[in-house]
Amino acid sequence: MEITLKGDKEFEEIPSLKNKALRINLNENIYGTFAEIGAGQETVRQFFRAGGGSGTIAKAMSAYDKDFSDAIYGVEQDGRYVTEERLRKMLTHEIQLIEERISREKHPNKMFFSFANTVATIDFAKKYKGHGWVGIKYQIEPHHTAYNEIILHFRFRENDARLQQETLGILGTNLIYGAYYKYNEPKKILRYLYDHLDKDQIEIDTINFSGPVFKDVDNRLMSLQLVKNNMTDAVMFAPDGNNVLPARILYKKNILALRGSFRPVTKVNIDMFQKSYDMFIKENKVDINNTQVVFEITLSNLRAEGEIDEQDFMDRAELLCSLGHTVLISNFQEYYKLVEYFSQYSKNRMGLSMGVNNLVDIFDEKYYRHLSGGILEAFGKLFFKDLRVYLYPMKNEDGELSTSENLKVHPRMKELYKFFKYNGKVVDITDYDPTILTIFSRSVLKSISDGDEGWEAMLPPGVSKIIKEKSLFGYEAEEVYRDQ
Repeated sequence: MEITLKGDKEFEEIPSLKNKALRINLNENIYGTFAEIGAGQETVRQFFRAGGGSGTIAKAMSAYDKDFSDAIYGVEQDGRYVTEERLRKMLTHEIQLIEERISREKHPNKMFFSFANTVATIDFAKKYKGHGWVGIKYQIEPHHTAYNEIILHFRFRENDARLQQETLGILGTNLIYGAYYKYNEPKKILRYLYDHLDKDQIEIDTINFSGPVFKDVDNRLMSLQLVKNNMTDAVMFAPDGNNVLPARILYKKNILALRGSFRPVTKVNIDMFQKSYDMFIKENKVDINNTQVVFEITLSNLRAEGEIDEQDFMDRAELLCSLGHTVLISNFQEYYKLVEYFSQYSKNRMGLSMGVNNLVDIFDEKYYRHLSGGILEAFGKLFFKDLRVYLYPMKNEDGELSTSENLKVHPRMKELYKFFKYNGKVVDITDYDPTILTIFSRSVLKSISDGDEGWEAMLPPGVSKIIKEKSLFGYEAEEVYRDQ
């Protein structure tokens, strides 16, 4: 028996926070537990205040003391409690308890849920604003044993603990409401998470959907929506193709980043990566065992006729991940913003690998007119003490090779460029493969879509096979007909 969750017309407009909680409470079949650690019981409070909560709230708890928390959910060996692993333990444990304690024979139509969060609010010194994990594990049909899950990570942007608590309560209520009443429209669930919230209050940087109702949801695509909707500045995918929290990957690491369109990834991209990596790990203060390489694609490169081409994004991310790389999708148009982003997580030595044309663009003043300090302000953020640019050469149409020694910047920028060049902030990649300098992604892309021959040789091993198997980038397999 499937429970219909469609409501009356009064709920079709964006409801108030009280009405969201009340609609959940008045549905006699929704029943579950709230477990909130670290910032008060702010979400369940919304449901108590709305009225009618006795039919919805099986239990509300907050195991603040670590010993109590460990006794309930198990000991964390690394001593960290604001983690995805902790949240998942909470959700699983609470669902097990409700399944054990509530009789299905007595309550045949109940749809169980467990809502949980584990949060760290702003510290007393106000140097660290705090963050947290929030999730719900729930049913939309009472007789199905399989549960659905929505789990997200967020960062506070407010500077007051009380305001952060209130924000958390709103976010949790929006999540529960969306999980039940917008489960068939996951993109809307994302947008509705910010109902009655401002993006200056909270940043959502990771979200994952799982379970039977979300079996067709691509979490990478959902992450793209976070950036597209300005909910976060960047999202990250691990080599297995799954969403991953950037902080987990980048924290205190030596970071080498490569920006590109990767449409598709070519032999030049991989050569640039390999040669710059070989140089980077030989640098002073760089630990090879603590180094993270990131392939970054800016959102501006994902646009087609003013809109984000989501399938194009999927194609590029899939190819890079298949080659074993970590991918970052950002909305940073300028390089200095990318470096600022990395510096949130690490103060260790960093490197940027790029082609000559990219470096020339960096020295173009038009990109910095919005800054009060202009290009000097941007460069102060870009070329901080532990960053170095590894420059891959470019061969122009005349066959001339451009390197750091002869690249051409605007006359007003020459002395500024010389300053960074002579201080070792820009170094040439010399051990490159000269036979591939004429390979450009745009030419390969055109050859693929036009059905030309020979483009396979311009790509890293295995990439052309994936493109053909999945008909990526406009590839169309030739039909073979036989006489019967």
